[in-house]
Amino acid sequence: MQNFEYYTPTKVFFGRGVEEKLGQTIRDLGFRKILLHYGSGRIKKTGLYDKITKNLTELGISYCELGGVEPNPKLSLVREGVELGKRENVDMILAVGGGSVIDSAKAIGLSLANDLDPWYMVENYRKLDKIEKFPVGVVLTLAAAGSEMSNSLVITHDEAKLKRSINTDANRPIFAFMNPELTYSVSKYQTACGIVDIMMHTMERYYSPEKGADLTDRISEGLLVSVKDAGLVVINEPDNYEARATLMWASSLSHNGITECGRSRLMPAHRISHDISGIFEVAHGAALSVVFPAWAKYEYKKDIEKFAQMATRVWGIELDEDNPEKTALLGIETMKEYFRTIGMPVSMKEIGIEEKDYELLVNATTNNGKAGVESYDVLSKEDILNIYKLAQ
Repeated sequence: MQNFEYYTPTKVFFGRGVEEKLGQTIRDLGFRKILLHYGSGRIKKTGLYDKITKNLTELGISYCELGGVEPNPKLSLVREGVELGKRENVDMILAVGGGSVIDSAKAIGLSLANDLDPWYMVENYRKLDKIEKFPVGVVLTLAAAGSEMSNSLVITHDEAKLKRSINTDANRPIFAFMNPELTYSVSKYQTACGIVDIMMHTMERYYSPEKGADLTDRISEGLLVSVKDAGLVVINEPDNYEARATLMWASSLSHNGITECGRSRLMPAHRISHDISGIFEVAHGAALSVVFPAWAKYEYKKDIEKFAQMATRVWGIELDEDNPEKTALLGIETMKEYFRTIGMPVSMKEIGIEEKDYELLVNATTNNGKAGVESYDVLSKEDILNIYKLAQ
C-alpha cells in the first residue's frame, strides 16, 4: 500500500427533507450574498427552485442567479458567472444540480478566488504555488459525478472543443445537501449515465499498477456491488427511495478519495472519453460505457489477477483457477452486458462516432501524438486508436 493523504472537508446533510436546513446553514456560516447556479428548468418544475429561494429570502440572504448549465459545462458560461460574481460581490456560490452544475460552480469559484481566467487555471493550475479556495455549497439533484465531495472539476472550452479537468483540494465544496427524493424526476437515460459514472470513478481507481491495498479493494468492491444492484432496481422503479439513496451516497464515496487510498489515480478511460464528450457532445456516462470495456480488454493482460478478482467479487463469476484469463475476460463481457441492460451504449457506432473520426479524437487526447495517457503503461496514440477499434 502506498503512502496517502485523505482529506474530505465537505459536511454532508443526507436524507429526506434535509434541504429545509439550507438557508440556516448558509446564515450560520456567515454568508450574505449568494450566486445561485443551476442548469435546466427541472429544479423549477419540481418546485425545488422556489423552495430554495423562499428559504434564502426568509432568512435575509440575498442572491443573484445564473442558470443554463449544460452537460459538459461550458467555459463561456463559467466566464459569465465570474463576471456576475465580481459585479455582485458574492461571497459564496450555491450549486443546485448534478456534476455539471457543481463543476461549473467550482470553476467560477476558483477564478474568483485567484483572480485568474478559468481556462488559464485549467492549463496552468499545476504550476501555481498556491490555489485559493472560494466557498461552494451544493444541493445535489443527480447521483453521478460525485463532484459534491470531490477535488475535481471538468469544463469544456466551447470553441476549441476541449474538455479538461482541474484537481485540487480547493475544489472541495464546504457542504452538500443530499435528498435522494430530489433524484426521482431524473430520466431513465440520465440515471443510467449516472450509474456508469459512479462505477467508473471506482473502477478507474481499482485498476492501477500498484499492488496491495486490500482494504481499499474491499471497499471498492462493496460499493460496486451495491451500485450494480441498486441500479437495476432504479431503472425499473425510479421512486424507490432505498435504491436512489444507495446511488446518491455511492456517487459521493466513489469520487471523494476513499476508493483510492494507498494507490494512484490515473483514470485513463476518463482521459480518453473526455474528448469524445467535448468534441461530439456525448454524455459523459455514455462515453465511459463505450470506452471503459474496450480499455479493459486492451489492458487486462497486464493485471490478469486483478481483473479476475473483479469478475468474481463484483460480477459473481466463478474463478477458473486453471485459466484466470478466461475469468477476467468473462468479467469484462458481463460488465458490458450490464451496461446494455440498463440502456447504455457499448460501441462507438451507438454514440454516432465513425472510424473516420478516430484521428481527430486521438490527436486531441495526445496533442497530435506528442503526449500519452497514463495507464498500466503510458498509452500512445496508436494504443488509443486500438482501443477505439475494440469499441467499434
